[in-house]
Amino acid sequence: MSNTSPKLHNAMWPGLVGKGTDEGQEPPISLEKMLDLTAAAEVNGQKFEGIDYFLFLPHTNPEATDDELKKIADLIAGKGFDVGSLVAPVWPGTIGDSAMGSDEQQGKFLSAVKMACRVARIFNEHGVRKYGCIRIDSAEFGVAKWKEDPTSNTARIVETFKEAARIAADNGERLAAEGEICWAGMHSWKDMLDLLEGVGMPDSLGFQADLAHTYLYTLGYNAPEHALLKEGHGEEEFWAAYEQMTDKLRPWTIDFHVAQNDGEVHGAGSHDKTGKHCPADDPNGKLDITRCSSYWLKDFQDRGIKHICWDGCMFPNATLENPATWNTILDAMVKVRDAHGC
Repeated sequence: MSNTSPKLHNAMWPGLVGKGTDEGQEPPISLEKMLDLTAAAEVNGQKFEGIDYFLFLPHTNPEATDDELKKIADLIAGKGFDVGSLVAPVWPGTIGDSAMGSDEQQGKFLSAVKMACRVARIFNEHGVRKYGCIRIDSAEFGVAKWKEDPTSNTARIVETFKEAARIAADNGERLAAEGEICWAGMHSWKDMLDLLEGVGMPDSLGFQADLAHTYLYTLGYNAPEHALLKEGHGEEEFWAAYEQMTDKLRPWTIDFHVAQNDGEVHGAGSHDKTGKHCPADDPNGKLDITRCSSYWLKDFQDRGIKHICWDGCMFPNATLENPATWNTILDAMVKVRDAHGC
């Protein structure tokens, strides 16, 4: 009999992140369209069981009323999905601002966390959401400013994250900090670990591991001094390095993104030069998705992980709108759960 835990989710934000009206950008894909694409996927009778959700326009108005949010919950539930983790709009240009910045910027960051907790409460009370975290990052793009004073700048992010974690705890939520090489203070496995340990609130703030982003951790993009692999490495060296990284970060990991990466950086706008998400069957993909997932999912239940999510951030619209894309992804997700779930 196939495993039923963790639940299989698809992310809604690939319809938004990197999309827009600027030159060279593709238009966003609506929430309902993303839900329909997800609902249509099926592999041997298995379908996606839920979605993870980005709390910003055009999918969600941060100033939406309770009734408007309940209608969104009805829409999601009506497609047969639960909601898992939510993405707080912590970045400049959304609700938030840099966690490393001034008191005003820090206040905006914390406002975004409060907003996410409000939506979480409404979804929880509605019944569409039964598990999951609230995702954050430092919202400080690039490492140049951080490098001017790493100690003080990390301390500032720690201070902001501690307050954010207290807000989440007061609302019965947990925060998951996603390590991406484009976000200051989170741009290498070592800096991410230092940040998590500096906050020191594992019950309220943990780590969100993404296969695409954490692969670049091993290669030392944006932090060559923390590289675990050298150019031209072999398979045995890869798995030794991968185990070293996951042993450090897995105890903090409370949210997990399945993804593929070809060893390159990619992005647009505030997400420039981060881990390139590739289709699950990309011939240039460097990751054995099922085996890599095993390192993160060891003892997953002990860390409160109840679902896993696919992240296809910044896929072209033509890829997102191709039904074959989602069947292939779902197949990869099922293989991960059959191998490492319960």
